[in-house]
Amino acid sequence: MTRYKAIISYDGSQFSGFQRQTNARTIQEEIEKTLSKLSNGQVVTIQGAGRTDAGVHAYGQVIHFDLKKRDVEKLRFALDTQSPDDIDFVSLEEVSDQFHARYCKHLKTYEFLVDVGRPKNPMMRHYATHYPFPLKLEPMEEAIKYLIGTHDFTGFTASGTTIENKVRTLLRADITFDTDRNFIIFTFTGNGFLYKQVRNMVGTLLKIGNGRMPVEQVKLILKEKNRQLAGPTLAGNGLYLKEIIYED
Repeated sequence: MTRYKAIISYDGSQFSGFQRQTNARTIQEEIEKTLSKLSNGQVVTIQGAGRTDAGVHAYGQVIHFDLKKRDVEKLRFALDTQSPDDIDFVSLEEVSDQFHARYCKHLKTYEFLVDVGRPKNPMMRHYATHYPFPLKLEPMEEAIKYLIGTHDFTGFTASGTTIENKVRTLLRADITFDTDRNFIIFTFTGNGFLYKQVRNMVGTLLKIGNGRMPVEQVKLILKEKNRQLAGPTLAGNGLYLKEIIYED
């Protein structure tokens, strides 16, 4: 058997998330169904680098799977054309049996798109979260800097997580404003992210930009590790898994 690593992108708006679930449409299930068809009914299991939630999109999700040796480009083309239209196989390559999409050391980059247009763009309702209140960029730009570094992100974690160690390192956290589309784009790069962490961080930053929280609230949340001090959990429609970079 040969191990393959694939970079995939997907429109998450019609999925219940990445991971297979009972009576729900998921990215994992759809790809495994396609691989099974290409393998004459043989069950093929994929492993993903991350488990995106319902409605969350990806430009650069990474998966791996084991299959009998094939021509790489022919296999990529078959997966791309026989998978549903909302899944795309960007690239495919052979890797060693030691490669594991989830457990090999890597960095993830997420983007979160906020539509601040008045009125909102209805064509982007599945792809950007609309924020209908006034915002100032300067307080958010100041506050987001406090997230960079190694912290216990308990205060930005949604309830329901079973992970005990909530210490993560963010190497990048910044904001850009797309004037053409009236989008604010939040970008985060780190060695791992907790359950709904990005959505909670952005929800907090928006409250700061709206003047309903002080800039120093981010430092307080990190210090107190109290979810109640943070902003709301935003919908997943504005969230994108942008890139995964593995260490050599």
